[in-house]
Amino acid sequence: MKITAILCTYNRCQKLAKVLESLAASVVPESDEWEILVVDNNSPDQTRSVVEEFVRRFPGHFRYVFEAQQGKSYALNTGIGEAHGDVLEFVDDDVTVEPNWLYNLASDLRSGEWAGSGGRILVPPGFIPPPWLALEGRWRQGAALCAHFDYGDVPGDLEEAPYGTNMAFRKEMFDRYGVFRTDLGPRPGSELRNEDTEFGNRLLTGGERLRYVPSAVVYHPVPEERVRRSFFRARWFTYGRAQVREKGPQLKLSELPRYCFRALRPFLSQIKQYLRARDPQEKFGRQCAVWCTLGTMTEVWRQALRGRVAPSGSSVPSN
Repeated sequence: MKITAILCTYNRCQKLAKVLESLAASVVPESDEWEILVVDNNSPDQTRSVVEEFVRRFPGHFRYVFEAQQGKSYALNTGIGEAHGDVLEFVDDDVTVEPNWLYNLASDLRSGEWAGSGGRILVPPGFIPPPWLALEGRWRQGAALCAHFDYGDVPGDLEEAPYGTNMAFRKEMFDRYGVFRTDLGPRPGSELRNEDTEFGNRLLTGGERLRYVPSAVVYHPVPEERVRRSFFRARWFTYGRAQVREKGPQLKLSELPRYCFRALRPFLSQIKQYLRARDPQEKFGRQCAVWCTLGTMTEVWRQALRGRVAPSGSSVPSN
């Protein structure tokens, strides 16, 4: 089996060496070939020199590719085109991986039974969230905090798409289903994401099976600026917008008044539930749901007023 781990990066040379060191320590059987493909998304810093040092230190295992068109999806798609592996893994430039991550994430994809896989994304050991922030339970906010992804110790089928910093797909899936959508994914002037989960959902909709691999572990840092309510409100607002983009067109401009009237009542109910909540974690979770709905409604208006159409299933999200 040939494995390519694709890492897209922009202007993070000081953090990049840490994840590359963890990837260099990968433990893979001699019978398998592996490479780390770093896609530099037009970084103005010393990214290239950092990567080239690893290319010299670990010949045959690290490669550098440059993508001038800024936007993570452009970089991801360049990586797919340049990859030599039969299995393509994806990891971000600000995490660290366990030594067996590279092999474990790909191991179940040998047989062809599963089209892709996703592993655990955990906060660093010792991280203590503030009282208003839940990492588990109904009001958990880990996905917004650090793409937290953890379904326990037992492997099995995934019923939802894995996150982009710890996922893998057989390369043939990109030939069959296309590549990452460039209207999604962070880029200059836009923090809309969902490029990763949209692709996974595309496969699930197509009847493909995805595997949960708890032994493939990534640790995601939690910068101080993320442990703020304002960060979560902004992230949920953009998530609501991204959901509209992801689901595709249906609602016409002439239908906007009816949509807004239909959405108003459940939206007001969300606000009331938020105001009435007393538990700090529930209250903040409900506040995030309100901001997600605001993002959804904002993007519906933007799409329609630009002469485009809003998405199938555009409605107030459940809380």
